Amino acid sequence: MEITRIQPAGLVVSPAFSHVAVVPPGATTIYVGGQNGVDATGAVVSPDVAEQSVRAVENATVALEAAGATLADVVQWTVLITADADLRAAYGAVAPRLATGGAPPLVTAAVVAGLGVPGALIEVSAVAAVVAS
Repeated sequence: MEITRIQPAGLVVSPAFSHVAVVPPGATTIYVGGQNGVDATGAVVSPDVAEQSVRAVENATVALEAAGATLADVVQWTVLITADADLRAAYGAVAPRLATGGAPPLVTAAVVAGLGVPGALIEVSAVAAVVAS
């Protein structure tokens, strides 16, 4: 059994996201809280949104791995990006890391006035599911 990601007829088809994901019974669900582009001390790694985006995804990857998951197990990403940041630069920097070869995960994105970490331009959180083999 595996996670099924669906692009229903009648909805826009995008290589960047799916619309529906079905997680089979018995899968372990993993929630990763908001990750910013910060180092292990909590310092923002750069004023550049692309660099922050890469680090935010790297931090989410570390969290996923600690729970026994990988980027391929992500069912849904939530992305918060500040109004003064370039969304295209942010996505362009991380898109290659998010490509898992199968259907893409679900994505919810929002432009916000600010984030809890001063200087942070992006925050990502994830929901993943690991299906028992």
